[in-house]
Amino acid sequence: MTKAFVVGHPIAHSRSPLIHGHWLAEHGIAGTYARVDVAPDAFPDFLLTLREHGFAGGNVTIPHKEAASRLVDELTPRAEKIGAVNTVFFDTHGRLWGDNTDAPGFIAHLDRSLGADWVERMGGAALVLGAGGAARAIVVGLLERGLSRIRVANRTRARAEALVALDPERVAACDWADLPAALPGTGLLVNTTSLGMAGHGALDLDLTPLPATACVADIVYVPLETPLLAAARARGLAAVDGLGMLLHQAVPGFARWFGVHPAVTAALRERLVADIVGPKAGSKAGS
Repeated sequence: MTKAFVVGHPIAHSRSPLIHGHWLAEHGIAGTYARVDVAPDAFPDFLLTLREHGFAGGNVTIPHKEAASRLVDELTPRAEKIGAVNTVFFDTHGRLWGDNTDAPGFIAHLDRSLGADWVERMGGAALVLGAGGAARAIVVGLLERGLSRIRVANRTRARAEALVALDPERVAACDWADLPAALPGTGLLVNTTSLGMAGHGALDLDLTPLPATACVADIVYVPLETPLLAAARARGLAAVDGLGMLLHQAVPGFARWFGVHPAVTAALRERLVADIVGPKAGSKAGS
């Protein structure tokens, strides 16, 4: 029986077991996927003894993503660029690899929601709000997808500047106070902050200057309809919620551990939505 996991601290909020449990049942695989709560001081020992505990690999979430990038034997180029790991697996030589599937998960959700030509239709220009780990992963994903101009806005300018190093030719920092002036040239607006999440304040941003062809994406998925997405839909703009990123980022890991490439289906999404509409704590994609 193949065993996989999601590790974090705390971890009870994670919906990853719902996703992987659905796929295990769908494909008739004799495997398990469990939540494991590990405090930061115990995480190195946990990761270094995965084989002893019979794990084929697993997911890593807050607060262990950056530590995992330092502890694995090898990093994929994407994980090295992002500086954080959310998926670990063993190769045929027994080496533990770290990958980051948040970037391709976000892009896969955009492709599914907007169509394959969305980059061209939106002028190849994106504005990313926030400069934390999720923002870094998304900027990497947008660069890989071929966007020509990505601006990063954060209340602390220095944190936004740190993401410019990913590709100084295509990434630029933007002051938070300059957001209204940045919106007219934005094809894709992405919120990676916790603003709009259940229990947090709303993102106070007037979307009026956005072009009529723009799309607004929010990686928050509790609630599914954040105030930002509601405002986008009220303006007639395309709006993409955070749940699809959570679903699509799970695909590569499942394929690595269980040997089957699963599909993100309407039935799976409905299962997650049914869980989310209950009295749950707020979440962002990737956990």
